[in-house]
Amino acid sequence: MLSKRMQSRRRFAHLLLALFLLPALAWSAPAQEGVHYELIQDGTPWQPLQGKIEVVEVFDYRCEHCARFAPILEAWRSKQAKDVRISYLPLPRGSDDAYARTFFSAQAAGALDRIHAPLFVALHQQRSLPANASITELSTWVGQQGVDATQLRPAMEDPALAAQLGAARDFAARSGVEGTPTLIINGRYRIVGNSFDNMLENADAVIAQLRSAQR
Repeated sequence: MLSKRMQSRRRFAHLLLALFLLPALAWSAPAQEGVHYELIQDGTPWQPLQGKIEVVEVFDYRCEHCARFAPILEAWRSKQAKDVRISYLPLPRGSDDAYARTFFSAQAAGALDRIHAPLFVALHQQRSLPANASITELSTWVGQQGVDATQLRPAMEDPALAAQLGAARDFAARSGVEGTPTLIINGRYRIVGNSFDNMLENADAVIAQLRSAQR
């Protein structure tokens, strides 16, 4: 029979093991509706790509929460595996939304990486751009970032771009987006969370579950 001291040591060892395993057990728990995400009925991806898990951030450059979330999301994005695609999607305030037009024009020109993060900084830290900036103001700013504004401005003003802005608004509406930033995974899972870190933890849980289902 074990002595009381040995029994106490064994119980202590079991307690340490349980504490060590707790994070792993919590991580392996399946994502739950209402806890990690809200299910979007009949939801569809923004731009589906075979074999990829799509994570869309619906955002607004003028949103202070989005500005604070941007570097956190970018750090999280850099750690994702190749089967995860993170896409940014502005929520236009209308067909003439100059910020959304700047986004889509820069994206089409392959210049989005050069203006996306700096645009948040210009708006919310440097205050060098107003919230109601015009196409002229934004094209001037874009040129200061080393992008050829003479080529980008016609695209920013193109009436045909209204269809793309409308599609973005439609995606946000059918996904039940009520505010920015919002994360949507595969068009079906609207991520919930009480903090930015919690949102990304919940996104990780949904991604892990989707990845496991694909195997």
